[in-house]
Amino acid sequence: MSNGLINVLKPPGMTSHDVVSFIRRLYGIKRVGHAGTLDPGAAGVLPIFLGNATRLIEYLADADKSYRAELTFGFETDTGDDTGQIINSSPFSKPDVIKIKEALASFIGVNEQIPPMYSAVKIGGKKLYEFARAGETVERKPRSITISSIALVAEYEHGLVFDVTCSKGTYIRTLCADIGRRLNCLAVMSFLVRTRVGNFHLEQSRTLEEIAANKEQVIQKADTVLTQFPAVMLQERDAGAIKNGRTVIYHGTVEGLVKIYDFRNKFIGIGLGEYGTGDYPTITPVKILSPDR
Repeated sequence: MSNGLINVLKPPGMTSHDVVSFIRRLYGIKRVGHAGTLDPGAAGVLPIFLGNATRLIEYLADADKSYRAELTFGFETDTGDDTGQIINSSPFSKPDVIKIKEALASFIGVNEQIPPMYSAVKIGGKKLYEFARAGETVERKPRSITISSIALVAEYEHGLVFDVTCSKGTYIRTLCADIGRRLNCLAVMSFLVRTRVGNFHLEQSRTLEEIAANKEQVIQKADTVLTQFPAVMLQERDAGAIKNGRTVIYHGTVEGLVKIYDFRNKFIGIGLGEYGTGDYPTITPVKILSPDR
């Protein structure tokens, strides 16, 4: 059975679930998941986890993300992008480039953002887009997001293109509308490509055609997603104990979450290093990737 990750270049026109279904059929396995949903109209990086590696999705889910987005002035839609129904329009004067840069820069830092109605956020166990499709609007509480960087790439008569790096849960459609309001214009997102999720970059992503033609070569090892954790290697006895859920004494320096490898340099899983009353720290198994049966 295939285990690992694939850095997929999701094409526009497919949902993230469509990509998961494609991978399931291609590899003939059921255990497939993704980190970070992309809107159907958007393209870009969509990390796909296969087999036992699906147990590591949570370690990428909170990673920051980078996007390149196009914003178009003059109207707003029910979805926040140019695929929705126009609900308002107004004439506008092209904002001065200095004002555009100032408006973009004003979003750097922690912000409050209200999730769009056409989103998968759940209220009372029901997804917002289900309310929206039924013609209902419900009250949504603002959520805290962080914009690490945002920069103007190009500006033209009817819109602009910008790059942004942001925290999990940031809706770029909402950000585009908010930028428009900051510039006293109506605005929608008219193009979006995700260029990075954590340490997975657009330049290394693979199209569905490339994946189908190189099924095994495109799979990355499961520990690829854990670059933020230091690595420890255990001897055979301790590795066996960890696999069986037991805590071991580690004759070295270790503290916090770590990637664990056995004496053959095979990735076992994630452990927690802690110092207690003894001379040496211990490692306790947190998530062990046992082989599929």
